[in-house]
Amino acid sequence: MLKMEHIAKVFRTDTVATHALRDFSLHVKAGEFVSVTGPSGSGKTTFLNIAGLLDSFDGGSYQLDGINVSGLNDSARSKLRNEKIGFIFQGFNLIPDLDIFDNVDVPLRYRGFGRAERKQRIEEALLKVGLSARAKHLPSQLSGGQQQRAAIARALAGNPAFLLADEPTGNLDTTMARQVMELLEQINEQGTTIVMVTHDPELARRAKRNIQIVDGEMADLTLKQAV
Repeated sequence: MLKMEHIAKVFRTDTVATHALRDFSLHVKAGEFVSVTGPSGSGKTTFLNIAGLLDSFDGGSYQLDGINVSGLNDSARSKLRNEKIGFIFQGFNLIPDLDIFDNVDVPLRYRGFGRAERKQRIEEALLKVGLSARAKHLPSQLSGGQQQRAAIARALAGNPAFLLADEPTGNLDTTMARQVMELLEQINEQGTTIVMVTHDPELARRAKRNIQIVDGEMADLTLKQAV
């Protein structure tokens, strides 16, 4: 599903070169649930941006669902990103003046689906996250946990190959965070591949694999714990 080999990413100024990722390799198989942890400045955000085809890299190779992304132009990268990846953000990123149904509809319109197919996809996604009865509510009329579930529905409606979740419980209290994590586990059990960045070690341990990024390099904590 996701195959990174010896990825390098360097941010340069006139006087300083900062190695955000160095010799970074990670394989994620279809159906896995992988958590990514690490201290601030370790390279987690850079990894997410590269994995989500939002940023380029300076060395190495990256295959997404069998497609080598290295030589793709911006248009091809955008098309692949829209077709293969669902994003779940810490800040929900819902459009405040659109109801939940229309929020989920936005990326489907961008991909050019017809009205009937969009409606079916939206209804199925909202049912999956338990928000069918809130479809016509504005984001401001929902709790934080419900808004995050709406954001998950928006990601799922496009039927992505895998989900990238950036601190998906970071703005939630403990109860709501647990509910969102349980929903992600259910989605994973149904076959969706998930890569989740989190600062919470308890949530990280609930994933099937836990990797840590430190100084731009990767350590597989799951393998270390199994030894």
